[in-house]
Amino acid sequence: MPPTAPSSTGTSAVPKVPYATGGNPSSGPRTLSAVLRILRWTVYACALLVLVLLLHKSAPPPVVTTPEAASRAERKFADVQQAVAQGQPATLRMDETELNSYLASHLELSGNGAAGTTSVPGRDQATTETVEQMRSNVRDVKVQLLDDRVRAYVVFVVHGKEMTLQLEGRLGADNGFLKFEPVSGQIGALPIPQSTLEAAVRRLMDSPENREKLKLPDDISGLKIENGEVVAQYQ
Repeated sequence: MPPTAPSSTGTSAVPKVPYATGGNPSSGPRTLSAVLRILRWTVYACALLVLVLLLHKSAPPPVVTTPEAASRAERKFADVQQAVAQGQPATLRMDETELNSYLASHLELSGNGAAGTTSVPGRDQATTETVEQMRSNVRDVKVQLLDDRVRAYVVFVVHGKEMTLQLEGRLGADNGFLKFEPVSGQIGALPIPQSTLEAAVRRLMDSPENREKLKLPDDISGLKIENGEVVAQYQ
């Protein structure tokens, strides 16, 4: 007897095949939501890391200052001024200790407890207030002389928090104005991208309100860092 074909209504019908994708249709939105949560917390973590790096104070460089070095610097300036007054060219050389000792004795910083400056009649009040505000925010300045480069270390206050700025570059003179070519920089422990650093310095140097501040004395014909010393040529 030939086999009987299965009935189309019987229980032996071919079983249903599950979804070809093998997943629940609602799993897509759940997966996207999880990815967005991970992305959001990653952004938060990155922002927190940047904030920590910005607020991290870099250790100050091992710079030495002494009253004797400050006195040597004063004598060097006096000798140069005397030579220039007599119409003779002169060269000023100052090492790292002399430079920092001179700056420590002349810069009026908020951490030094220095008195404020006396207002000068006729001076632009806005400019005076800006200079006073900038100076009141700076707590410390140290300078390292590295072969042909200078590295400045600055401690300043923003919204009550002390932060550090380090800039390294080459000093020079260009048509009677101070020239600075940045090599590297960082705020706290966060490095500043080179393109951002160069653009910021270029805007600072080219800004009309800063040009007069960057103007060198008329008798200075050259300025550079050489063998770890500041070398200024007078004529």
